[in-house]
Amino acid sequence: METEVLYDLSPFARIFNDGRVERLWGTDTVPPSLDEKTGVQSKDIAISSDPAVSARLYIPKTAIGSLQKLPVLVYYHGGCFIFETAWSPTYHNYLNALVAEANVVAVSVEYRRAPEDPLPAAYDDSWTALKWVASHSHGNGPEEWLNSHANLEKVFLAGDSAGANIVHNMGIRWGEAKLNGIEVAGVMMVHPYFWGNEPLPSETTESDKRSFNEMLWQAANPTTTGCDDPLMNPMMDSRLSGLGWNKVLVCVAGKDLLKYRGWHYKEALSQSEWNGVVEGVETPGEDHIFHLLNPGCDDAGKLMKKLVSFMNEDA
Repeated sequence: METEVLYDLSPFARIFNDGRVERLWGTDTVPPSLDEKTGVQSKDIAISSDPAVSARLYIPKTAIGSLQKLPVLVYYHGGCFIFETAWSPTYHNYLNALVAEANVVAVSVEYRRAPEDPLPAAYDDSWTALKWVASHSHGNGPEEWLNSHANLEKVFLAGDSAGANIVHNMGIRWGEAKLNGIEVAGVMMVHPYFWGNEPLPSETTESDKRSFNEMLWQAANPTTTGCDDPLMNPMMDSRLSGLGWNKVLVCVAGKDLLKYRGWHYKEALSQSEWNGVVEGVETPGEDHIFHLLNPGCDDAGKLMKKLVSFMNEDA
C-alpha cells in the first residue's frame, strides 16, 4: 500500500494511512523542576499503567513541610486531542505561574492522544485522573503531596481548547456519577473547543475553515457522527441541564474562530434547567490561546488574574 496523507492538519500534524503520525506542533518537552522564578516545585507521577495515564504535579515550595491545606486545580491541556502534552514548556511555564499566583496544588493530566488512541480515550483518562485525586480524600492515597497538602473540599477543574471540552464532558459524567471524596468548587473553560454542523449567527461560513475544524474532530474521533456529536456540540446533548458543576467560568477571545461557540454554550447553560451559575468573559482583540502563546502580554496577565480570583473568591 502506498503511504498517503490521510489527514493534513498542518501546521499541527499530519496523519498517514499506515497509522503513522507526524506531529508538527507542541512536541518540545521539559522535565519537572523547582522553578526559581515562582518558587513552585513539580514532579511527574503515574496514575495508571493500563491504560497509561500520568500527570505533572505542582506545589508552592513554601507549602512543603507545612500543615497548610491548599485548593486543588486539575488541569487538562489543549491540542485538539492530537498534539501538545502536559510536559510541554508552554504548559509547564503556565502552570508554574498559575500555581504561584493562586496558591494551589495542581494536577496537570497527561491523557492518551488521538489518533493512536482515539476518543473517548482522552475522556476516560481524564475521569481516571479525577478518581485518582478523589482517592486521597482520607489522607491515605498514593501521593504524599495530595495526602498532606490538598483540600479536596475545594477542587477546581480547568482546561484550554480541547482541555475545556474535556472539562465540560467531565461535568456530564459527574452529573450522572458523582465521585465521593472531592467537592468541585468551580470549573474554568478557556477558549473551549466546541463546534457544530451548522454555523451560528456571526460564525464563519467559510467552507475551508469549517471543513478544517471538521477534519480535526474526525481525526480525533473516527467513529463520530460528525460535529453535532454531543461530545463536540453540547447543544445537542439532552443531558446538558444535568451538568455536574455548580459554578462555571467561560473565557473567550475576540478574534477566536471558536468565540461564538463559547458564548452560545454560556447562554444555553443559562437558559437551561441547570441550576448553577455561569459567567462569561471576553478578551477583545486576542486570538485562540493567546495567553499561552504570549504569556507576558497585558491581556494574558488580566486573564490570569481572572482565573486566580475565580479560585480565591471564597478563600
